[in-house]
Amino acid sequence: MIFPLPTKYFMVSASSDGETELNAFDGALLNSGVGNTNLLKVSSILPPNCSEIPPFNFKEGSLVPIAYSSITSSICDQIISAAVSIAHPIDKKSCGVIMEFHDTDSKSITEERAEFMAEESMKIRGLGVKKIQSVSSEHVVKKNGASFSGVVLWT
Repeated sequence: MIFPLPTKYFMVSASSDGETELNAFDGALLNSGVGNTNLLKVSSILPPNCSEIPPFNFKEGSLVPIAYSSITSSICDQIISAAVSIAHPIDKKSCGVIMEFHDTDSKSITEERAEFMAEESMKIRGLGVKKIQSVSSEHVVKKNGASFSGVVLWT
């Protein structure tokens, strides 16, 4: 196993504008607190018994497992948003589900869609939902914009 099973998580979200879409994405990562790390995109499962912790600063260059949503655009005045939602199980011994969604709409609509998908994924698994947690970001593009939201998984 490359990484031990995560036991902790925290949520991050930010947006940015930049000279290029990639620079805007980099700015959103920096603004969210995970910009000087190597993100390892993971699929959408919150391991059993995971507990939320406050965000912290990683050593620069750390490998960071994260489920995330992002969107970039170069269309001036366009609204872009990214959201992640966690559906926590009633039974802490079961896994939870993280859903990521992005769109060219308000963060409230994007977050609502991510929450719906998280609840639906729990239904598919036959698991009851104890609570839903969500975080989202919204950005109005000036030159090149990015919106980013994620769930960092840690040990």
